[in-house]
Amino acid sequence: MTVIGRLDYGLRVHAPAHEHAKPSPFLASDAVYCGDARELLTKVEPDSVALSFWSPPYFVGKSYERELTFEDWQALLRDVIAGHFAAIKPGGFLAINIADILAFPDPAMPRIQADNVATKRSKVTRADVLAAQAAHPDFNRYQLAALLGTSEQTVDRRLKDNNIRGGKYEVQRKVKLVGGFIQEWGDAAGFHLYDRRAWVKDPAWENSRWHSLSYRSVDEFEYVYVFWKPGITTIDRNRLARKEWAEWGSRGVWQIPSVRSNESHEAQFPTELARRVIRLLSGEDDLVLDPFLGSGTTALAAIEQDRHFLGFELMPEYAALARRNVHNAQAQMRLPR
Repeated sequence: MTVIGRLDYGLRVHAPAHEHAKPSPFLASDAVYCGDARELLTKVEPDSVALSFWSPPYFVGKSYERELTFEDWQALLRDVIAGHFAAIKPGGFLAINIADILAFPDPAMPRIQADNVATKRSKVTRADVLAAQAAHPDFNRYQLAALLGTSEQTVDRRLKDNNIRGGKYEVQRKVKLVGGFIQEWGDAAGFHLYDRRAWVKDPAWENSRWHSLSYRSVDEFEYVYVFWKPGITTIDRNRLARKEWAEWGSRGVWQIPSVRSNESHEAQFPTELARRVIRLLSGEDDLVLDPFLGSGTTALAAIEQDRHFLGFELMPEYAALARRNVHNAQAQMRLPR
C-alpha cells in the first residue's frame, strides 16, 4: 500500500493507478483517522462495513468526556449510530459495548438516606431515645445519655437524624438504564436489535464506591448490543470450532477478565472481547469499523483475524497511540509463521 500524502485529520491517500486516475472520495481501509466520528462516517464508502464494533464514552466522568453534558452525550451516540446506517452493508452488524447503568447528579431527585446500623458504635436507637424522652420529659440530653449509657452526641444524632448516611450534603445521583436509549437510537436509524451479550468482567470498584454502605451491587458486567441492518446475512458456523460455539459462540454470557492496566488509555476493553465479536459477526477480508478507537484494540483484533479495519479517534494523542499499536501489529503479522 503506497501512501503519498495526508489530508486533514490524518486521511490516507493512495497513489493513483495512472496519472489521470481520480483518488477515491472515500476513506482508505486499514488506517487510523483522527477526527470527529460524525464527520468521518460521512466519508466511509456506502454499504462497505460488515461490522462496526465499538465502546463509546460511558458518561461516567472520564477525562475525555468531562466537557459533555448529558444532552451532549445523548446527541453524540444518537448521531454516531445514525451515521452508521449508510456505511454498513445490508445484512451487516453494529455492535455496541457499554455499561448499562448511568449515574449522575440530579438536584431534582430526593436524597436516598441509609441508617447503617451495622457500623454504629452505640446500639442505642432513635426509638430508645424517644422512649426515654417520653418517660422523662424533663431530662436534657446529658441526662438522657447517662440513662441510656451512651454519649450526649449519640442522643443528639438520634434525635436529629444526622446519623443517617447518604445524601446529607451531596446531590443525589440519578440512575438510568442505557439499553433503552441505545435501542431507541438504533431503531430511529433503521437498524433492528438482533442480539445482546453480557460481558462479565472484574468488579469495577471505582464505579461502586457505595458498595460497603448500601445494598447496591458492584459493577461487574457490561452489555454488547448487536443491531442488524436489513439484508441477507451470511451465517457461517465454520468460523468457530465446535468447542468455541459451545463455550461462547452460542452463549449469552461471556466471562472475560478486564484490562489489568489502563496506563496508556483510561478506558480499554480486553482484546478477547473484540476478538469474539469480530470472529462471530464478520468473515475474513471483511471491513471492521471502530469510530471510538482509543488505543486501537478493535483494529488489533481485526488484523489478527485477517480482517480489514477503519478506526476513528477524536483525541490526537490516542490516535497516535493507536497508529503505533497498529503499525507494530502489522509488522508482527508480516513475520514468518
